[in-house]
Amino acid sequence: MINPRIDKLLSQVDSNYASVIVAAKRARQINSYYHNLGEGTFDEFPPPMVESPSKNYLTIALEEVAGGKIKYEYR
Repeated sequence: MINPRIDKLLSQVDSNYASVIVAAKRARQINSYYHNLGEGTFDEFPPPMVESPSKNYLTIALEEVAGGKIKYEYR
């Protein structure tokens, strides 16, 4: 089961496709943040913006999208 629910995601983004693209990009940023923590170079990527019991980077990214923490725009 996907958490957060799709209807909460669609209230923040235009389509399912947009939610996938935004969440995947943010999950890569979160992954890079945690990998760079040990090296001391964590200023390039922001830390997670929500408190989450999950350790899965994609779940954290989806929770950020559902919470309205991520803004995006089409080019």
